[in-house]
Amino acid sequence: MKPLIWIIDEEWSDYVIEEEILKNSFPNCIIKHSGDDYEKDLEDFGKDADAILCQVYIDMSKKTIEKLNKCKIIAIYGGGYDRVDVEAAKEKGIKVTSVPGYCVEDISDYVIAAIFFLNKNLYFYIENSNKGLWGYQASKKIGKRINSSTLFIIGFGRIGRSIAEKAKAIKMNVMVYDPYVKEEVLKEYDVKQVDLETGLGNADYISINTIYCDETKALISKKEFKIMKNTAYIINASRGKVINERDMVEAVKNRTIAGAVLDVIENEPPCGNEEIFNCENIFVTPHVSYLSIESLEELKKRASGNVVKILNGEETSDIVQI
Repeated sequence: MKPLIWIIDEEWSDYVIEEEILKNSFPNCIIKHSGDDYEKDLEDFGKDADAILCQVYIDMSKKTIEKLNKCKIIAIYGGGYDRVDVEAAKEKGIKVTSVPGYCVEDISDYVIAAIFFLNKNLYFYIENSNKGLWGYQASKKIGKRINSSTLFIIGFGRIGRSIAEKAKAIKMNVMVYDPYVKEEVLKEYDVKQVDLETGLGNADYISINTIYCDETKALISKKEFKIMKNTAYIINASRGKVINERDMVEAVKNRTIAGAVLDVIENEPPCGNEEIFNCENIFVTPHVSYLSIESLEELKKRASGNVVKILNGEETSDIVQI
């Protein structure tokens, strides 16, 4: 068997893990690479690929998928799959896989780290420690302790549950909103389910951990920001378009809310001149909350392992169900 395997990504420096797994199973396989501007490569060779490994932000539209002649699998480097037209793939008999759960620990650590960062005003003190004021005189504002604060988690899947465990360990009050979570899960994690408005109105920190779909697009917009406390912070490590970015910038500038920590934004990768980067008290990281040595290794192994399984006619639990 001599499959053509097409990797579409311009983020990572090497594919040692993937190549080892693929060549162990298919010694004669051909592996080709493209960046996110892959249109020419699609016409030159990509249309004849037997398998595609693509980064989570790569758009795999119906137009692209319809040109694939031999493809059996589109394996996504990530837990999300909103950039792939799964329906179009199904019509062509192409399996789509993702890698759910590979970075649960990493993203939940990021959210907890963001809470500490905001609570202790680290950004302010680091920038102003050499400006002559010291001790209490250097303080800009004093907030309440983390263990007397309320965290509201929107989306109570794997990541939301891990965040809840860690937040409970530091004695935060935890509320959640997830219309699809079962009562026994809430009891297991000892958290309270509330409606969206109640959670937003009572929270000191809001963590967005929902999937992105039509139902969650712009879930948090002007109306929701007005419900929040003016001392509240929002943390987003899910998908940027769950929040209306323009409304968030306006809410922070007008001090309707205190600020935000964002690992995702509406347009990724960004141009760099977006307003979100120039708003005081909004802190943006470059979509890195999932990263650790362990998570990256698992992501690469499972994604390439899914290719091997499907090309060998085997089953995988990572199939996207629609």
